[in-house]
Amino acid sequence: MFIFPGQGSQYKGMGKDLVEKSKSAQEVYERASSVLGYDISELSFNDKHNEINLTKFTQPVLMTHQIACYEYFSELSDNDPNPMLLAGHSLGEYTALVISGSISFEEGLELVSERGRLMSEHGSGSMLAMPFMKEETENIINQSNCEVATVNQMKQTVVGGSDEDIAELENKLLKDYPRKKSIKLKTEGAFHTSLMMKAADEFKECLVETEFKEMNAPVLSNFSSEPHNIDGSKSQELLYNQLFKPVNWLGCMQTASRMEIEIIIEFGGGIGEGTSPNEKRPNLEGITKKNFRNLKSEVIYLPAINASTIEESSKSNYQ
Repeated sequence: MFIFPGQGSQYKGMGKDLVEKSKSAQEVYERASSVLGYDISELSFNDKHNEINLTKFTQPVLMTHQIACYEYFSELSDNDPNPMLLAGHSLGEYTALVISGSISFEEGLELVSERGRLMSEHGSGSMLAMPFMKEETENIINQSNCEVATVNQMKQTVVGGSDEDIAELENKLLKDYPRKKSIKLKTEGAFHTSLMMKAADEFKECLVETEFKEMNAPVLSNFSSEPHNIDGSKSQELLYNQLFKPVNWLGCMQTASRMEIEIIIEFGGGIGEGTSPNEKRPNLEGITKKNFRNLKSEVIYLPAINASTIEESSKSNYQ
């Protein structure tokens, strides 16, 4: 299975190591700049105006990096292996659809660029990652206006709500669960909640205008945690719902486990305190491996998030 991370895995300097080594990666950045109308290489590599964390820029920056990582990996591995399943976390679902052949890279970029713009324009509220199961979280927030936004793993659920409601929830957690640590996320709004309805309704026009073609491998939906219809016939609806309904990453990994996935390769992004690509680690590795362990499944996890990890992972015999 190939997987692709979402927002939070961007950083200044991402992709520079790829274009220095790979002609195919360089071409990806050139194509992206042509579509977007601005120099995405300059933004990704140097970010002189501190824009990389703005949602309208974050989403195309991440998709471009993920595709560049995939192209360099394919170049080194002679397009082997072919995935039997694809998945992405939030934004990453669009990259998965590009790799599946359902939409072109250019179409994917246009979609995530508009998606990011609308999420930023209509974004309000905050998000809080809580160390509880989904059912426990729902019980804790049932007297508030907060909503479940993401189910990452058995005991990590993200909620969203207005700034005031999230602040009130934080105080409640400190009082009722002093030993549990919740983390406020750095986002421009309460993504994947009803506060995104206006953005979703406007974005629907873009989805309707996009033709989703037959996929060469199944892509898991964040909304349903099951594969998109292989002919793309339900993709518009699934992506519309994904914007204001919870991302069920745990459910996606349960589906992957059921399909007996044994090897996972994560493309693009990176997290960690270091400033260079080589100092970054995969965004989704921790929660994904923990999900599989909880499901009594073991997976081989290969990062393909910078030039060095791509070069190393491309040498694997996938056995």
